[in-house]
Amino acid sequence: MLAGETSLHDLLAAHLELVERQERDLRARRAVLRTLVRQRGTAAQAALMHRLVSMRDDERERLIDDFWSGVGGSLDLPSGIVDRLRELRPCLPDDPSAEQLEAWIELADLLQDEEFRAAVRAHLQDVYGTFPGSELAAPATWDFIHEEGAKIGDDLVTAYHQGLPPHDPRVEELVVRLAELAGSGSRQRLAATFLMVQDLPEDPEYDATYGRYVALVGRINGTPLPTYEQDPALFTWIATALDETAA
Repeated sequence: MLAGETSLHDLLAAHLELVERQERDLRARRAVLRTLVRQRGTAAQAALMHRLVSMRDDERERLIDDFWSGVGGSLDLPSGIVDRLRELRPCLPDDPSAEQLEAWIELADLLQDEEFRAAVRAHLQDVYGTFPGSELAAPATWDFIHEEGAKIGDDLVTAYHQGLPPHDPRVEELVVRLAELAGSGSRQRLAATFLMVQDLPEDPEYDATYGRYVALVGRINGTPLPTYEQDPALFTWIATALDETAA
């Protein structure tokens, strides 16, 4: 710069790029080291983790595709359910935090674990391979729950937590819209569906299988997870509101 061969601006920009690259490398090393310390890892694990954090985007995509192909290949489930589940995918940003890198290391390790694959496969078969899960996984029902009806569902959950009674005008407006969107032909039938969801047994395997996949993807993507807790009173409340508006 003093010799006039570059400007101060260009020098600062080059220095900034160098520091940012060093910062990314240090975050990756920190994520690997923290994971190794927590797991009391071996040298072989250290080499694997370094490879995982330095994967290219196309390598990560192949790893995820291979996992879902292995999980869904032998399942007897409603048409398209595995394809819909695999749409939830991790997307590691260009400048990930240490927490995102740690989540990716854990997820990538699980994706290659045959025991984890088998556990996810068994969980999905148990949940969606028999009634009532098989009915909830039907394409039309699934799309209604997770797409068209999701916004109204969020508003209903908010109204429920605000303490509004089922016969409140705001609640009535929401359930009328929900029933019209569902096109079920009967609000009592839709109410019965909510009661059916309420009666689904708790699945202790969820958190250790597909639920773990969902949680880690949420951390990697930096997106909040759905907050639809299995609250029996919530589903009863919605079903009551539907029955009352149908009366």
